[in-house]
Amino acid sequence: MLPLLWPATLETAQMVGWSALFTALLGLPLGVALVVFDRDGLRPVPALKSALGFVVNIGRSLPFIVLMIAIIPFTRLVVGTTIGTAAFVVPLTAGAVPFFARLVETALREVGADVVQAAQAMGASRTTIVRKVLLPEALPGLVAGLTVTVVALIGYSAMAGTLGGGGLGDLAVRYGYQRFETLLMIVTVVLLIVIVQLLQSLGDWVARRLSHK
Repeated sequence: MLPLLWPATLETAQMVGWSALFTALLGLPLGVALVVFDRDGLRPVPALKSALGFVVNIGRSLPFIVLMIAIIPFTRLVVGTTIGTAAFVVPLTAGAVPFFARLVETALREVGADVVQAAQAMGASRTTIVRKVLLPEALPGLVAGLTVTVVALIGYSAMAGTLGGGGLGDLAVRYGYQRFETLLMIVTVVLLIVIVQLLQSLGDWVARRLSHK
């Protein structure tokens, strides 16, 4: 089994790793914008906040397998192909960004209003408040949100395997389901569970270390 499991695990790690990176780079500023442009935010622009929220809600409402199929033309435009590990980074990122943006928004809203008001009273600019007050104070929640997102990406990557994305999901379908190799299916499931448990435990540990409580 090892010659099959090892390459599939690496493919899953590549898909999840790159997708998590792009999700953090895109989802973090989007989540910040949802808070900053809110009616009670640092730079109130309710119309823009509503537009961004509408787009995020659309992304969150689509089942991932539907999203993968719907953006096939965009995936081909960006990557040049619609199969393989690299190609499925696009739909994985597209599916995870709205999810992570909402988690970022929730974490930032948990920062006490008195902390923000104190920074404003000292003459801090909006950019400074975001960079040196909101984000540092919300860091434990952001780490916890990113951990949840990475775990979700692992599940998404398994679904991507059913459409040619490779990884452990593809291995489970081709060998465990189509060839009735039950033992390989069980080993794949156990491996996915172990990976999720390790990542969740690591994320929880980092979040606790960053917490002020």
